[in-house]
Amino acid sequence: MSHRELLQLSSSAQPSTMSYYWKHNMAKQAHIPFLEEWLRSNSGGRSNIISKGSSSSSARAIIQAWSDLRDSLQHQSFSPRHHQSLKILLNSQASLYVADPQAKLLLSILSSTNISLPPETYPLFLRLLYIWIRKLSKPSPVLVDSAVKVLSDLLSTRFDFSKNSFFFSEIVVLLGAFSLASSVSEKSKTLCLELLCGLLEEEYRLIGSSEQHVPNVLAGIGYALSSTGNVYFSRILNSLFGIWNREDGPCRTVSNGLMILHLIEWVLSSSINSNSLERVDVFTKEVLETSNPPQASFAAVMAAAGALRVSSRFSSNALRRLRISAEEKIETVAKGLIPETGDLSKSGTDPEKSLLLKCISLALARSGSLSFRAPLLICLASALLTEIFPLEALYTRVLKLQQGNLSQLGINEVKEHLDSAPFKEAGAMTGVFCNQYVLADENSQNRVENLIWGYCQDAYLGHRQVALMLRGSNDELLGDLEQIAESAFLMVVVFALAVTKQKLDSKFSCEMQMEISVKILVSLSCMEYFRRIRLPEYMDTIRSVVGPVQENQLACILFVESMPPYSELTNQPGSSSSQMTEHAWWKDEVQTSRILFYLRVIPTCIECLPVPVFRKVVAPIMFLYIGHPNGKVARASHSVFVAFISSGKDSDEDERVLLKEQLVFYYIQRSLEGYPQITPFEGIVSGVAALVRHLPAGSPSIFYTIHSLAEKAHDLCREVMTQENDLWQNWQGELEPCKKFLDLLLRLLSIVDIQVLPSLMKQLAQLVAILPREGQNMVLNELYAQVADSDDVTRKPALVSWLQSLSYICSQANSSSTTSKWVERGEKSAFTRSDDTLSLDRINARL
Repeated sequence: MSHRELLQLSSSAQPSTMSYYWKHNMAKQAHIPFLEEWLRSNSGGRSNIISKGSSSSSARAIIQAWSDLRDSLQHQSFSPRHHQSLKILLNSQASLYVADPQAKLLLSILSSTNISLPPETYPLFLRLLYIWIRKLSKPSPVLVDSAVKVLSDLLSTRFDFSKNSFFFSEIVVLLGAFSLASSVSEKSKTLCLELLCGLLEEEYRLIGSSEQHVPNVLAGIGYALSSTGNVYFSRILNSLFGIWNREDGPCRTVSNGLMILHLIEWVLSSSINSNSLERVDVFTKEVLETSNPPQASFAAVMAAAGALRVSSRFSSNALRRLRISAEEKIETVAKGLIPETGDLSKSGTDPEKSLLLKCISLALARSGSLSFRAPLLICLASALLTEIFPLEALYTRVLKLQQGNLSQLGINEVKEHLDSAPFKEAGAMTGVFCNQYVLADENSQNRVENLIWGYCQDAYLGHRQVALMLRGSNDELLGDLEQIAESAFLMVVVFALAVTKQKLDSKFSCEMQMEISVKILVSLSCMEYFRRIRLPEYMDTIRSVVGPVQENQLACILFVESMPPYSELTNQPGSSSSQMTEHAWWKDEVQTSRILFYLRVIPTCIECLPVPVFRKVVAPIMFLYIGHPNGKVARASHSVFVAFISSGKDSDEDERVLLKEQLVFYYIQRSLEGYPQITPFEGIVSGVAALVRHLPAGSPSIFYTIHSLAEKAHDLCREVMTQENDLWQNWQGELEPCKKFLDLLLRLLSIVDIQVLPSLMKQLAQLVAILPREGQNMVLNELYAQVADSDDVTRKPALVSWLQSLSYICSQANSSSTTSKWVERGEKSAFTRSDDTLSLDRINARL
């Protein structure tokens, strides 16, 4: 299931969605003559029937096969060639049509005492008869009665099927189909039902001997239940639900449970359509309302879900009892899974509980809208966290295995989970879960909220370790795990949005709204790594919860202090506090995604964040990630710096002003040392613009910034002073970083305060004077344009005079000789006295 499909299913109105699904599914059912194929397709299994378009047998081969079988009867012998003819016919069973004459031929061969049939051919004959009785609208009544007699004789005298589950499944489905045939006599129907009941009661062990034959047996039971009166109906029901608890019975699996669900849906729908409501009453009483029934719990849950689907499709007061009893049956089973104390989300290690949780979640996902029942909400939460998205269990297993033994986990095990019916229906489960949450009482809501938020923390911690362990060595397994985690992220987003709509409301106190908002933000930060697509639901949730946080100082503090500490960010995950091991923190993508989430949210609440908290928690992490090689992450760190420098406009808080001054020095140092390889230029520009605008006029940190920028520009220009003139004319390639810094210094001329301006003009003049003539001309042209466009009456006179002096100095200098001599003494700073370069005293005097 794709991400968008999951969100659409989980956020859609369940009744309308399920109504469409039912109509479409039941319409499809009406066109499928083989009930077992419909059951198999609804359980996630693949159909055994070959489509008409891909039939492997041609019309000529089919005609020849029937001819060979007639020869077999005529010569009273059966050879391997005739066996092959049966296989040819069954190869095209999707398009095969068996008429009465052909059915008579098959019955004649089966009943002949002179023909010795190999045991493996009997199931093939029975399948051809099954095609006849299910596809032919009006088979001959005489021939149907004759067929029932042949089957009865076969069971009583002719065949030992004690070790042949294939034959058993085919005879059961055929007997059920005969009992439902429109032209069967009452005597033959009774005989069929009696034979079928006897087989189910005496030979039930054969059902579990081969899982692939279970759909056939269930289909035979479904046909029989749809044709019988109350006596046999009750007897067959007991057989159906009694076999799953027996040690030698069929396996209790999700696939078999889904077939039971749709089998009951099919049977009850048929009963209602035929006005046989007494069967519905018998089913309600014996399956749903029996206090201590012999049936397995998973089968009872799935049967109840089938009943719910029917009651939702047929709006009738007569089915009200059916619906109530079905909901109560599922609730009873769910209640038994909830421990008196402890966390239900940790109960997934028990195979029986695991099966029941999957079945309950699938049952509810396929049942449509339900009234609120607390055990159902809790079980849905547990199923989603431990069975549908079992990240914690998978991470634990991976981390326990050494690198060379990861094959023990079985990569196919994770792939099978991705292909499983429960995982594919995660969207529908999430939708039902959110609907139940909205209807729940506050205690139940709080309980599942805590389960979800705790799951997010565990997923972050587990995936961070697993990703570092598997990346580069087992990327396929890591990719499959991340597919599960991505869908889990969508579930968390949908649930979080439901929580915001429910609880960020005026009827809840500001304290509660604040607490919920912080928990949601922290949880989303843990799952941020798995956000691979743009989601409107995600942005709606963020907008809803950021408001209460940015307006409350306590909420801001709680959110910021939930960040992983600096020591955890820079050390190997999983190591103890006493044995911290440094690692390449910038390669930890899971951790980086979480920190990026914080870096994006913190600027929105910076005004309410106390200075000590920013200094202790935010500043170290901000400076760490300014040096991150990912430009997006680095820019977010610069944005945090800008937000803090720009904060407190209406405050005279000395502590905040002092911290701003202190941070600038390290910010400039940290930013410039990584440029241009790491630090994004846009980040430097935003930071420098913020500090020159918002720090006090004449601040020492601004002077330091100007000096550092000019020195960095000088170093960049010195590295490329030997470039050709045409490059200097266009500022291409290696000259681009130098050009950017010159542009930044030029732009600062219009925004620095008047106390800092002389120092900036001095530094800039020194820098321009050492450039080649082409570079000087480019800078002077830009300065002319900038000063000409300026309307700042305070600084414009000084800039005009300065620019005239700078222009004169550049025109008088011998650029080529100056440049040559400068390169020869490249080890000397341009800011020191040199007889071979323009005299700094001369520049200062002109300025």
